[in-house]
Amino acid sequence: MEQLHWVRHRCQHMMETNTERGWCRALHGQRIKSPLDSHRTPQRVPDRQRKVFACCGPQQHDYKAVSKNYKCNAICTTKYTLLTFLPMNLFQQFHRVANIYFLFLALLNWVPVVEAFEKEITMIPLVLVITVIAIKDALEDYRRYLFDKKVNNRVVQVFTSTTGAYTDQCWKDVRVGDFVRLSCNESIPADMLLLHSSDPDGVCYIETANLDGETNLKQKQVVSGLPLQQVECSPETFHSHIECENPHKDLRRFSGFIEHNSGVRVGLHSRNLLLRSCIIRNTEKVVGIVIYAGHETKAMLNNNGPRYKRSKLEKHLNTAILWCVLLLIIMCVMAATGHGLWLRNFRESLFSVDKDTSPAMAGFYLFWTMIIVLQVLIPISLYVSIEIVKLGQIYFIQNDLALYNEQTDSRIQCRTLNMTEDLGRIQYLFSDKTGTLTENKMVFRRCSIYGVEYPHKEQGRNERCSHSAYILNYFFLFVLIPFYSCLSSCKCTVSCFLRTHLEETDHCCRKPHMDKEVLPDPEILRKMNILCSPMLTRSVSDTSSCLELSYILDFFFALAICNTVVVSSASQPSHFVSTRYLQYNIKTVQYIKNKQGQEKNHQWSRELLPVEGNYCKSEVYLNGDSDWTEMDVEDSLLEFASQHKNTDEQLYEAESPDEGALVHAARAYHCTLRGRSAERLMVDLPGIGPTSVQLLHILPFDPDRKRMSVVVRHPLTEQVVVYTKGADSVIMDLVEEPREQGKEIHTCIRNQTQQHIDMYAREGLRTLCIAKKVLEKEEYETWLNKQLLAESSVENQQELLLDSAQRLETNLTLLGATGIVDRLQEDVPETIEALQRAGIRVWVVTGDKQETAINIAHACRLLNTNDQLLTSNISTDLPPVEKSSPSLQTSFILVIDGRTLDWALKKELSDVFLELSSSCKALICCRSTPLQKSQVVQLIRNQLDVMTLAVGDGANDVSMIQMADVGIGICGQEGMQAVMSSDFAISRFKHLGKLLFVHGHWCYFRLANMIHYFIYKNVMYVNLLFWYQFFCGFSGSVMTNSWVLICFNLIFTSVPPLIYGILDQDTPADTLMKHPELYQAGFTQSMFWITVLDAFYQSLVCFFLPYFALKGSDVGELAFGSPINASALLIILLHQVIESNTLTWIHMVVLVFSVGLYFGFVLLFSLFCVCCSPPTNPLGVEIRQMSEPVFYLICALTTVTALLPSFLS
Repeated sequence: MEQLHWVRHRCQHMMETNTERGWCRALHGQRIKSPLDSHRTPQRVPDRQRKVFACCGPQQHDYKAVSKNYKCNAICTTKYTLLTFLPMNLFQQFHRVANIYFLFLALLNWVPVVEAFEKEITMIPLVLVITVIAIKDALEDYRRYLFDKKVNNRVVQVFTSTTGAYTDQCWKDVRVGDFVRLSCNESIPADMLLLHSSDPDGVCYIETANLDGETNLKQKQVVSGLPLQQVECSPETFHSHIECENPHKDLRRFSGFIEHNSGVRVGLHSRNLLLRSCIIRNTEKVVGIVIYAGHETKAMLNNNGPRYKRSKLEKHLNTAILWCVLLLIIMCVMAATGHGLWLRNFRESLFSVDKDTSPAMAGFYLFWTMIIVLQVLIPISLYVSIEIVKLGQIYFIQNDLALYNEQTDSRIQCRTLNMTEDLGRIQYLFSDKTGTLTENKMVFRRCSIYGVEYPHKEQGRNERCSHSAYILNYFFLFVLIPFYSCLSSCKCTVSCFLRTHLEETDHCCRKPHMDKEVLPDPEILRKMNILCSPMLTRSVSDTSSCLELSYILDFFFALAICNTVVVSSASQPSHFVSTRYLQYNIKTVQYIKNKQGQEKNHQWSRELLPVEGNYCKSEVYLNGDSDWTEMDVEDSLLEFASQHKNTDEQLYEAESPDEGALVHAARAYHCTLRGRSAERLMVDLPGIGPTSVQLLHILPFDPDRKRMSVVVRHPLTEQVVVYTKGADSVIMDLVEEPREQGKEIHTCIRNQTQQHIDMYAREGLRTLCIAKKVLEKEEYETWLNKQLLAESSVENQQELLLDSAQRLETNLTLLGATGIVDRLQEDVPETIEALQRAGIRVWVVTGDKQETAINIAHACRLLNTNDQLLTSNISTDLPPVEKSSPSLQTSFILVIDGRTLDWALKKELSDVFLELSSSCKALICCRSTPLQKSQVVQLIRNQLDVMTLAVGDGANDVSMIQMADVGIGICGQEGMQAVMSSDFAISRFKHLGKLLFVHGHWCYFRLANMIHYFIYKNVMYVNLLFWYQFFCGFSGSVMTNSWVLICFNLIFTSVPPLIYGILDQDTPADTLMKHPELYQAGFTQSMFWITVLDAFYQSLVCFFLPYFALKGSDVGELAFGSPINASALLIILLHQVIESNTLTWIHMVVLVFSVGLYFGFVLLFSLFCVCCSPPTNPLGVEIRQMSEPVFYLICALTTVTALLPSFLS
């Protein structure tokens, strides 16, 4: 607690003395510097710009001059060619230290004074391992070659100047500056600038699933300033040239300009660029000019291949190998010393020695000879075996039905092949909130408009109205009835008919519907009904009601248009809008306007909205007299109603679930987004119907601004209006200070809205603020000039656009706020509780409000009733530390916001923050930026040296996922960026339990055991050769032929460990899930030495028991070694059976195969090999030994004695 208070005191002191650092709130809504600005990634200024000229037409000379510097469109992802495969593959393989070591031994054996075996034999292990890996690399590269060949030979239509028409060409023949024509459902061959679309509004839609995994359509638009889109552009008359930035990886950034013959420059942006590998959708035909081709396209620049992370177990393996090397050196030094002493004391040795060599030099030579003899102590086959075992583990993980999501038809993806064992050693887990712990299926639940809060009830799953019937009913209620009420001739009959229809259809509209459906609030409906009432001026009798109605209409209008949602339906493309549907309504509205203009009581006067003047300005209606009669109106309305009844339901494809939820909420209140083009939106307005809204600009969401805006020309007032939605922490600072006139009401609205936002956050809702700004003509023109200048800039375009947006989004009028519910995923509380029981620290790192994060922490059991909550916020009014009732089992939960976190991560405070956070049970980081997320992970991983795991579902989680030791992406609602950057991808958070507790534990346990087993069997067998040196004068001789010596560990005992590493289960899956405490049961360094000591003991038994059994007999060295080799084989294989926790028929088959392979090999070797192992002669040795009963007695007794301690333990 003292540390927390010290941090708070330090932050408050810095805030008081250094206000220039940006911790105080700006006055008068002006933005001041914040720590976020210092972390903003600077955009790289290109060293030079790329110029692109058309391949045909009057600029062919310029085209030829610059096009030679650009790459062609052919791609090559292979590593090798036929000529370079052997040298390059060998070069890459000898980057491994183990391969260099065995190459050194093979070359050393060619030195006559230290030669131990035949020169060719020592090369067998190295050649075998290198050959296996080379074959694997060759097959992988060949598959890449076939894929490249298939892609390069795809056909596309390219304009050729020789024929003056589009002809079919292969993708590989496309060049920068070529004109390419594509049809619907065709893949884009290169990065192209969109010049023409068959859509009359100049837009086209692409699917980027092949690029980033996202299936929702993206809208692209033709470069502005080009000829009418009804006429396809002619490449021969294209006189413009293009200047843009050099190729880079950023998929969302593209800047440049196109300069026409007249000298006019038009800015280019990412919405004009069609990216390679994307697919054209919902557009009949498009034409573009190639900007980047081949390996310079964004798709290829982002194709870095599989990611490599070094696992912690691999580091443990390297340490074990170093100990083995040290053990090898000790054994060789002992043998060399013994050999020198032997020669010095026994000059008349029975062994053949060179008497001219001094004992010291002979010992030096023998040191290197023993290095060759005992080389099998270093397990060269272990590296290949680990790769094979990991492939088997990944196969079983990916085919686990418990990790399969039937709703999305998706299973777990293992995107990194060398990280399976790290899943079993996680100590810190960093999780995003939205879409990771929650569903990320947003549903509109509450809103605050004009300072008034409106709750929305949740509809039952079996009680939701179908949308078409719902809209039709309210259309009758709020459009047809009021309109007919002003027509005296048909007022009663039609009203009665329509109300009767309402009663008949209301009971049949209860059926399941999508989760985003909103049940409208009756109070809002009542107020909006005033707009359509024929007694309008009587209904709205005071200024306050007029202003409130204005806020309500503007609020839902903003929800409908302030987005990038693509509208489609089951039977029509996304950009289609029915003109006939619009025609009826325009004529109807014109007739109503003329009709009401004759009646004072029905006139929509400016008095309705005296302050804002938004909707009911009389001059907004269409001019001119109408020749329609009342029967014409009646016929058109009835025809419209019948058409609307059969109209397909709108489908909204949103880039984020928040946008989709807000658009559905607007539709529930009859502000329905019907269609979208590059320059216009089609929106249904209450009481008016379909209305075309001129879309002037879209200022997309930016992580730095934390908001998005649209600039439109209002369809009723003809004013230029900016509608903005964003985080309340940002929007509230941008709201204008109220003038004297209306100051009290604006202050009240702001205070009430803030209270409602805080209430929403405490309930765990996601909050957004909605605001607007009406621009004067001069103000808009001034901003527009700077905006166009920023759009046409090549250098620093992003910074200029950001500055332009910030200048526009000031002095906003606050309309209200929204509260969107994001439910927890199923079994999230149980999963987090199990993670904590397993000893894993769970930290939530989110960009949401503090209250929302705390509420979710309570819901997911991260924060319990006995936990003490510590909050640390830097603000002008620091809140007190929240405390719960003390308890003996109290744990601390630290809650810290983004600004405080920025301070805590500074070098001078990071140690204090680390000490404080590591002593807490959990930590909740609120209002965190993507950079801060990665910094927190980096701090914990590096400073505490612990295994970290990060899990998220959005693009803002990518840096955190890549920074952690293990990154897991969730296939959610926010695209596939997190999945594409992850090591593993799952569909639900609950799958973490099975992935970590079962598969992670098994993979780590299996691989660690397999590594220890490899070391055990190598140490055990090498010690047999070492003990023999005490009886051969430390001469480097062996009691077995060199072929068996080399193949023993490389072939005869190599397959059983693979099966063990893939199939062994130390604990059943059900037990691991019920008892997460078993997760952290791991291996220590002492287990390595226990394994080595066990190998020493078994080698002593395996050598000396046959030695004493055959002592005094006339057996030769090969006959002496025969029962030792057979016993060693049985001991090593049966030792694995004892250590195994799972035995299947596969284990038995492999064991029998290994034993049969060994005995078959030595018998055939003994039958046919006369001089295969000079200077010894193995002919007939094994046959004679295996024909004697004493051979089997020795093998049985040796095996039982060696394995008895392991069996009893």
